[in-house]
Order: sequence, then C-alpha cells, then structure tokens
Amino acid sequence: MALEIERKFLVLNDSYKSMASRSVRICQGYLNRDRERTVRVRIMGDKSYLTIKGVTKGSVREEFEYEIPLCDGMALMRMCGDDILDKCRWYVEYEGKCWEVDEFGGKLSGLVVAEIELESDGEEISFPVFIGREVTDDPRYYNSMLIDASSAPLI
Repeated sequence: MALEIERKFLVLNDSYKSMASRSVRICQGYLNRDRERTVRVRIMGDKSYLTIKGVTKGSVREEFEYEIPLCDGMALMRMCGDDILDKCRWYVEYEGKCWEVDEFGGKLSGLVVAEIELESDGEEISFPVFIGREVTDDPRYYNSMLIDASSAPLI
C-alpha cells in the first residue's frame, strides 16, 4: 500500500518564483470524485499519469500513481468533461525538502497553494517565507473539490 503524507498551505507572496528550480504546466482531470476515492488523470509536459487516492485522514491517505502513455492520458482527459484544472507547478527546494507550489489558472486564477510531502505524519518542517495559513484539514482546498469552486471563492 502506498501512503501520501502531505500538508497544504496558502501562499503569501510570489517569492517562490525566484526560489524555484523549475516549473511545469499541469492539466488535471477527474474521472471520479466521490468521498471514498478520487481517480484523476494528469498531463505534465510530455508525460501522463493515472492516480487513485483514498480517503484523507488528517494529512495521510492511500495513493497509487502510474505513468501511462500520453495518448491514453489525452483520451482519458476528454472523458473528464468540465472536471479539469489548469495550473503551473513550481518546485522549491528548501532545507532538504521539496515544496510544490501550484498557481491555478482559469476560474481559480489568483489561488496559490503550496504542498509538502512528508516521511511521517508528525515530521517537523521549516517554512519558507512565502508560506501562509495551513489548509491541510480544509476539504475546500482538495484539488478534486476545487473543480466545483465558482469565481475562485477561496482566494
């Protein structure tokens, strides 16, 4: 079983851009978004992934991710209908950890969320200057829930 241990934070400013080692555009669609599991397809550059996630309990959940052929990813993305997010992901290395900062586009333009994956649930972390309020336990900030956000109400 694969576990994802992740914490999420709102971003205070755009200093992450000058700290980032790289960025990539992500198109992410949802094939299933029920409470027990989400199934998403993601296209990042010339790669495509299929991910299944279980119920989130605090900062922990089961996650299974598989690289799939790009043509399959594009076909699955078409099956997602309007359940698609567009974002730019910035990768920031800070004190031995990689922060992933997602800058959302479209109706969520202006929303910027940083995530960090951890080795354990209680792991201590250091915070870069751009990190704001923690939203790990707020389901409104789950990517699968942001699909339903209208006019970016969380910004």
